[in-house]
Amino acid sequence: MGWRPLQLGAGGGRRGPRLRLVACLLGLALVGILGLLPAAAEAALPRGNAVTDPTALLRDALPIEQRDLQDLQHRLEQTSDDLRAKRWSALASVARRSQSQATAKRQAILSSFPEADQAPVSALLDTLDGQLQALSSAAESQQREAFLEARRGALASIGSAEALLVGPYPYAIPSEFDALPRLLGRATVLLRTTKGDLTAVVDGYNAPLTAGAFVDLVQRGFYDNLPFVRAEDFYVLQSGDPKGDADGYIDPTTKTERRVPLEIRVPGKEGAFYNQTFEDLGLFKAEPVLPFNAKGTLGWAHSDEALDDGSSQFFLFLSEPELTPAGLNLIDGRYAAFGYVVEGLDVLNELTAEDGIVSAKLLEGAENLRQHA
Repeated sequence: MGWRPLQLGAGGGRRGPRLRLVACLLGLALVGILGLLPAAAEAALPRGNAVTDPTALLRDALPIEQRDLQDLQHRLEQTSDDLRAKRWSALASVARRSQSQATAKRQAILSSFPEADQAPVSALLDTLDGQLQALSSAAESQQREAFLEARRGALASIGSAEALLVGPYPYAIPSEFDALPRLLGRATVLLRTTKGDLTAVVDGYNAPLTAGAFVDLVQRGFYDNLPFVRAEDFYVLQSGDPKGDADGYIDPTTKTERRVPLEIRVPGKEGAFYNQTFEDLGLFKAEPVLPFNAKGTLGWAHSDEALDDGSSQFFLFLSEPELTPAGLNLIDGRYAAFGYVVEGLDVLNELTAEDGIVSAKLLEGAENLRQHA
């Protein structure tokens, strides 16, 4: 039976060396950690800590511009270092500033929404106010779990408000792909595996064709009872190879394998790039809107012979982003990410090549799927 591997190494054809790249990446990261890289190489490393939380990555990937809400969001997300170091005075200061900003900017935030959405946003801001008060109290009393709970709630409220700003799908998809399904928004998928459940949010804002192909196949029951065809510790877990001789999904109308183009969106660009890697585009230090920063990033597999022959196989990225940061992991800009596992990472850690997908079910977002243009 044929299958399309995630090939990242040079040579070897479809079953060529794969672990060599991982070893190189781990070696590069270790050298950097030990401070042995030359100054020129250090200057190329991404600045600051990579965002690794899937819900934070999804908030950042929304195609919106609301500086007041986004400033609040990022200030709260950036408290993790202070929390780990137990810098409670700094955390209390952040909580107070966040409360003050939310109050001072409330009217400006409300006025940036369509009138029809202002009532639910006002309710969210009321909830946010209480959550920020709880955050401040937790910081003052140095209660870590209470702080985490209040921060989680506050970020959820901010994210819900931000999602209301998106409106209609904002980008054009090239007409050459009119026959392909597309997801014009987001969807939530439940993957039941032999070890337990994974819940993933699939992002059609930034990968509409890839996410559309995946959700379409979920609704068709395509992934039910399929094994993981590849599992490598700290690297990838891959599935989607159908039973029989085909490598991907055979369209019942055309009787041919449906092909999904490589699709990657870069911040500040209107829509995604298609069938071009970052090397092709000369974007050697770029980070995509959907980076492979989080364990459980959903990626679309293609062969090492072509960029547009992905059909049904997908992989779950397992590598730790601290060891393979954005811009250096050799996956960003070469493969399309189209979502993130948001629940079930403990299950993901247990899955092996002996396991498989029992069923895939669409929980939310069916209204965002279109079968063609």
